[in-house]
Amino acid sequence: MLKESHSLIAKLQKNKILIWFLILTITILWGYAWVLMKEALAYMGPFTFSSFRFGVGSITLVLIVLLSKKGLPPKRYWRQLVILGILQTSIVFLLVMYGLRFVDAGKSSVLLYSMPMWSSILAVKFLDEKFTPAKFLGLFIGMIGLLTVLGWDIWVGQSFDVIFGEILIIIAAISWGVSNIFYRVNLNGLSQLQVNAYQMLFGTIGIIAVTLFAEWGQPVQLNMHSIYYILFTGVLASALCFTVWFLILSIIDMVSATLSTLLVPIFGLVLSSFILGETMSAGVVAGSGLIIIGIVVSQISKKHPRRI
Repeated sequence: MLKESHSLIAKLQKNKILIWFLILTITILWGYAWVLMKEALAYMGPFTFSSFRFGVGSITLVLIVLLSKKGLPPKRYWRQLVILGILQTSIVFLLVMYGLRFVDAGKSSVLLYSMPMWSSILAVKFLDEKFTPAKFLGLFIGMIGLLTVLGWDIWVGQSFDVIFGEILIIIAAISWGVSNIFYRVNLNGLSQLQVNAYQMLFGTIGIIAVTLFAEWGQPVQLNMHSIYYILFTGVLASALCFTVWFLILSIIDMVSATLSTLLVPIFGLVLSSFILGETMSAGVVAGSGLIIIGIVVSQISKKHPRRI
């Protein structure tokens, strides 16, 4: 299995077109997953869906890790993996799925993918990274974009529920940023695939615990549509896409990887507008553009890219 993996990496390194085709495919699937996450709320509670999704996804991902013969992580990392799972899977997706009850899927994807801004701010404090003029400018532009998305809703008299949902998703983005810093400080010794598999497993346990407490006894409709949403987001968008993504990360630099993830909210906005009929207001479009520009400016200035 390891020999086959190394052979695949060697082939991909010689074929940049295939690499970027895979990146494009993954980001489209992740953007489409936002549509399905929103649609799934018609069949079950947000926490119940997350339990199904990440239950299926984490089991699939752990099986992939075991088949690749990476095995269980050393026991000294288990506590850190539990904490990472709570930060990156439990908190992020509990808040995102609850926020999706009130916020459009496209706008939600933009708000969550403001994560690199929060990571950059935290990296200055906890990783002693330099706050360069370019990074400051990028963060300033991104923050203006974030305020544009939120401020537009406030000025047009948006309901409190929508604003509350947006705040929850921003908190999720901050938690994701915190988890990235935590990973850099505590889990650099493990492979990214191992980290993602086991943090997702532990994070799923947290999601299930909240689901049992908050949504026990609530109706769940398991039919062709809802099962498709669970399997697509759990197996394809969570487990398999992340497996390919970590393979790609071993080939391309982190700046290119970070910038390529900005395609996800773009596809999220476009697909949500096309499939769900969501309206892309001037504030959302302008704010999204500023957030993306800000992240590009802050990330592309790095001379020695590192994982954020």
